[in-house]
Amino acid sequence: MDKSMLAGIGIGVVVAAAGGAIAGYNVIGKKDPTYAEVLNVAEVTKTVQVPREVCEDVPVTRQKPVKDEKRIVGTVAGALIGGVLGNQVGGGSGKKIATVAGAAAGGYAGNQVQKNMQAKDTYTDVEQRCRTVNESKTKVIGYDVSYQLGDQAGKVQMDHRPGVRIPVKDGQLVLTEQPALELPPR
Repeated sequence: MDKSMLAGIGIGVVVAAAGGAIAGYNVIGKKDPTYAEVLNVAEVTKTVQVPREVCEDVPVTRQKPVKDEKRIVGTVAGALIGGVLGNQVGGGSGKKIATVAGAAAGGYAGNQVQKNMQAKDTYTDVEQRCRTVNESKTKVIGYDVSYQLGDQAGKVQMDHRPGVRIPVKDGQLVLTEQPALELPPR
């Protein structure tokens, strides 16, 4: 064989090997990424009103039950005292009129005195009173996630906080929360 032929074969072998390597890299080396890298995570929050019951003990002044609602004792006592005093005034038939008028005025006065006394007859009790108040609370409803998938950057909202990577399947992000792997028992 000729030297130039040997050189041509050698060069051909080298070119073929290089071409095969480049073709193999393009077929094998260019895989779709299996993970997107997480660049930033920001909580998405919502303010909600949460009702809460607040109870407290409050002193309450109450009227004692009235034993003599018609105030008969005060009226009778007033009439007796008024009649006795009216009887001390005047003479003859004027004395009778003064006694009756004294008894009537004394009965009314006794009734009103008993009424005032009963109104002031109170006691203090403690009563629990409750009311509903609303408190504002901030609740996390999701996460805004910035990611890098190959040469492209993107954003997505997730219902859970991702780790440092998001799985990718068939070129799409897998956004559901993956269960933790359990280690087999030893």
